[in-house]
Amino acid sequence: MQEESVYEVFALRYAERRERTRRESFIFADAHDGPHPIDYYLWVARSKTRTIVVDTGFGPAEAERRGRTLLREPREALSTLGLAADAVSDVVITHMHYDHAGRLGDFPSARFHLQEAEMAYVTGPCMCFDELRHPFSAEHVCEMVQKVYSGRVAFCDGDAEIAPNVSVHRIGGHTAGLQCLRVLTRRGWVVLASDAAHFYENVQKRKMFPIVLDARDMLRGFERLEELAESPDHVVPGHDPLVRARYPAESAALEGIVHRLDVEPGAVEE
Repeated sequence: MQEESVYEVFALRYAERRERTRRESFIFADAHDGPHPIDYYLWVARSKTRTIVVDTGFGPAEAERRGRTLLREPREALSTLGLAADAVSDVVITHMHYDHAGRLGDFPSARFHLQEAEMAYVTGPCMCFDELRHPFSAEHVCEMVQKVYSGRVAFCDGDAEIAPNVSVHRIGGHTAGLQCLRVLTRRGWVVLASDAAHFYENVQKRKMFPIVLDARDMLRGFERLEELAESPDHVVPGHDPLVRARYPAESAALEGIVHRLDVEPGAVEE
């Protein structure tokens, strides 16, 4: 491995929603009335020469509108790693749901990497249906359109390498253009699943998340995540509180805020 192309990877927790049940997480779930909290993350992949931010989170207005608990602004989460949002040059938007594509304005220097299919989806006829448009924000979509017109969006069509040892891969099911990120770390290839797998259970037990555009593509997506990763333990789900239990905090002061994903996970009781 060339050291300059091996990445440290971090999960940055910025929000949560504790009052949830399993029926909100899984189709055909057993014990569907049981509690099932959710965490909201953005991610950072950092090498000696490059820093890539994955997703931009949401802010106070969206948190209030949707009844989420905002623990810290996404840009504040980044600052815990010594990163200034306004200096970030590359941001991968895994998909355009409100919790992944808000706060775009906090990244005035960034180029945004987005799947062509996602942009077509969020500006097309499917958004005439409330059930499909509900997880999106028209404000975020319009802001991304502005980024397109200012030349700040790099569109991907399926699999694409966006930097040495960093690639995006379209994973169907949840939205039309959802993408995961594959990155080389000191422990091998790690896959940041984002919402291709909200929780470990989605992949491990092939349980579908209820917000689904195409059930077959979602199930195939679980297989694709495992193909891309070094091992099943190298797949990191997008919203699971267990990520914080399995991976160590960057420091004692950042426990529950910033956790390292480029180290081996520990075993925890589920």
